[in-house]
Amino acid sequence: MPTIDMPLDDLQAYSGRNPRPADFDDYWERALNEMRQTDPQIEIVPSSFQTPAAECFDLYFTGVRGARIHVKYARPRFAEKPQPAVLQFHGYTGNVGDWHERLGFVSLGFSVFAMNCRGQGGLSQDVGGVTGNTHNGHIIRGLDDKPDNLLFRHIFLDTAQLASIVMRMPHVDPEQVFATGWSQGGGLTIACAALEPRVRKVATVYPFLSDYRRVWEMDLAKDAYAEIRTYFRFFDPQHQRENEIFTKLGYIDIQYLASRIQGEVLLGVGLMDTICPPSTQFAAYNKITAPKRFEIYPDFGHEGLPGLQDKIFQFFLGDY
Repeated sequence: MPTIDMPLDDLQAYSGRNPRPADFDDYWERALNEMRQTDPQIEIVPSSFQTPAAECFDLYFTGVRGARIHVKYARPRFAEKPQPAVLQFHGYTGNVGDWHERLGFVSLGFSVFAMNCRGQGGLSQDVGGVTGNTHNGHIIRGLDDKPDNLLFRHIFLDTAQLASIVMRMPHVDPEQVFATGWSQGGGLTIACAALEPRVRKVATVYPFLSDYRRVWEMDLAKDAYAEIRTYFRFFDPQHQRENEIFTKLGYIDIQYLASRIQGEVLLGVGLMDTICPPSTQFAAYNKITAPKRFEIYPDFGHEGLPGLQDKIFQFFLGDY
């Protein structure tokens, strides 16, 4: 078959290239402690969008460093017992989209929580000094500061904090909380299930934010990863700090969080993906020790993968 990366057998043995910081585990335990000490100040407001079958709300909570995070929350209107819940995460610089994208799961009896990432295309705040969105550049935000100030650290924590909030809600079955997303959403799905390992099922599709050095070595630091090239061109044009920079990015490399996942995992991969190369996806997938499987699309890249959304529905319904 054609390929832009490794053969499938090699992908299944690939262990990643980006350096792992020596204090990685301490870093994330410190981060989680900060998250647990943050008062979420939860606010739930009925949305102007409603349907006969779904109640829809705007949910807000306060994440680490004081950012207000916005979530679209929809639940079955006539549920008589706690429901399973799906956490949804969106692609880089985007937002969670329209309410109708929640209704498929609601029709099956799920509560749905779709989180807007801070500073991107939705209503969640980036409190880094300006009002409004900061749109992109989030991978390198904080790279010249202390590792605890990396912006994606905070975004990863937002996903885990949302999961813990959802698990405490009276209308949700805490043992039936699932997570899903594509691209950045796929990376955040892995981060969420790693930092809140009670997430029971994980459907991640061509996850972003993995194995940054591999992306660089493949000359694919463009498109979604373009800011890495921009950073080197402006701030380290001769790559004198290359290992230091990639090591710091290792704190927000999902491949090193993946081993914490305890829920069952489904990965969707297009082998012609030049945005999130398959090897970077398998760098994370191969570190997962929980039950897992993948769906391969040999001739597809970073695009819609036919039939996969149906498989995710079946996976969450338990018929997969």
